[in-house]
Amino acid sequence: MDDQETLITKKRGPKPTGIGTLIGVRMLPELLAALDEWIERQADPKPSRPEAVRRILWDVLRRK
Repeated sequence: MDDQETLITKKRGPKPTGIGTLIGVRMLPELLAALDEWIERQADPKPSRPEAVRRILWDVLRRK
């Protein structure tokens, strides 16, 4: 058998927007639970966790 070259044409997940800088944040269980509670109090459609963090951060920064 000849060696075959494998081409991967599909990538997992959505295409990156290329906008902004990706940051990773670890949260303790208590903070994550509080975030999930905040999300549940929001109107439908409920924001994802990353979107919830963005909204809360914008709220806090606008107050200053």
